[in-house]
Amino acid sequence: MLAVLSTAVLVHVRGADWRTADRSSVGIAPSPEQFSGAVIQVYAARTFGWRGALAVHTWIATKNKDAKNYIVHQVLGWRKYRNLPVVSSQADIPDRNWFNNKPVLLVDLRGPEAGRLVNKVLAAVQAYPYQHEYTMWPGPNSNTFTAFIGRSVPELKLNLPPTAIGKDYLPHNRFYASAPSGSGHQVSIYGLAGIIISREEGLELNILGLDFGINPLKPSIRLPGFGTVGTR
Repeated sequence: MLAVLSTAVLVHVRGADWRTADRSSVGIAPSPEQFSGAVIQVYAARTFGWRGALAVHTWIATKNKDAKNYIVHQVLGWRKYRNLPVVSSQADIPDRNWFNNKPVLLVDLRGPEAGRLVNKVLAAVQAYPYQHEYTMWPGPNSNTFTAFIGRSVPELKLNLPPTAIGKDYLPHNRFYASAPSGSGHQVSIYGLAGIIISREEGLELNILGLDFGINPLKPSIRLPGFGTVGTR
């Protein structure tokens, strides 16, 4: 199965062109015209090119009550090389394909529950400590950002997949923090080695940025490259 996955990725890379890649909506998010309430959603999609064999890119979309559009919050590494903050918060389609790769919905809050948390999410976006820093591996990167939001807003119960490489890079040179889901604890050495024990993530080991885990509470295993197999 791994050989099949690798072959598929290589074929995709040879024919891929980011300028013509599909960035259309996949129809997951309710349009502002259909739903006037507040919305918070978190998405993950395989990264563009060869990195997609191992990693996903994650982002957060918010919409205030009665707003006419969504704001998409994410870290984009290319912005660093244009001397821009790497954190981007722009009005955009929340459920776009990530350059040909279909997104998976990780969090979906709507209505009053989302309304209570939107400002807390926006404050966490502003508080992210690496506004001008980006390192693809082991971090800080786009998944470091999303994990930071999860820790700052534990009500999201954000269970990032093991393919979200960079989620274990802890801000402020810390070695201990809550798990990204807010339901447990994490020890990590610069995102290169560590452990998570959590109700949502289960028991997860990080070895050089690759995560292996098991969750007996939600029967599943977590594998680098494959993601979560079983109940998420």
